[in-house]
Amino acid sequence: MQQNFAVIGLGLFGGSIVDTLVAHGQEVLVIDKKEELVNQYRDIVTSAVVADAQNETAMQQLDIGNFDNVFISIATDVEASVMATMICKDLGVKHLVCKAENQRHARVLQRLGADEVIQPERDMGKRTAIHTMDPKIIGDLKLSGTLSVAELQMTNPNFANQSLDQLNLTNRFKITIIAVSRADQSETFIAEPTTTLHGNDLITIIGNQEDVEKFEVIATADK
Repeated sequence: MQQNFAVIGLGLFGGSIVDTLVAHGQEVLVIDKKEELVNQYRDIVTSAVVADAQNETAMQQLDIGNFDNVFISIATDVEASVMATMICKDLGVKHLVCKAENQRHARVLQRLGADEVIQPERDMGKRTAIHTMDPKIIGDLKLSGTLSVAELQMTNPNFANQSLDQLNLTNRFKITIIAVSRADQSETFIAEPTTTLHGNDLITIIGNQEDVEKFEVIATADK
């Protein structure tokens, strides 16, 4: 589905978000105070602007409140992160995702109304530990509320050689497959109802955490 996105802060985390959105054909506005960072993205994004996200007038002029999704990835400057979050919420951003430096920072952003708060180092540490305990589960990321996303290797042959429409996983297990990667890494794509699963595919699923955990056990069984 085509949406519009704004990414504020073009460090490693923000840049990775931009690259992913662009690769999926989305419209992206990038914003950073540093002109050299903004210039790196001018040729690939919809719009690239040098601006201070703490300046409410500048954010109004960019019509930030009418964006479907805004990412704030300036966590190392906590004051700037907090001010940008306040301004984006005041201007009516529909869905605001913020990067936090630590748990205290995360709590502040949540209280200011951020829809999702991400701590990449903490979340990656969790994914790494889970993968080490069970290599078939590639990653597991808890989102806001009870929602969870997991990436796992599907080893249960009962799911192989059937389309997602045939498997009817949403009704049977209350989860949704959103992306599929072939085991040989030759192909990665957004899941469609007509997508056929192959044995040992890497699948990305989303659902309530309890349902995701139950499905992980079933999908990674050997039979």
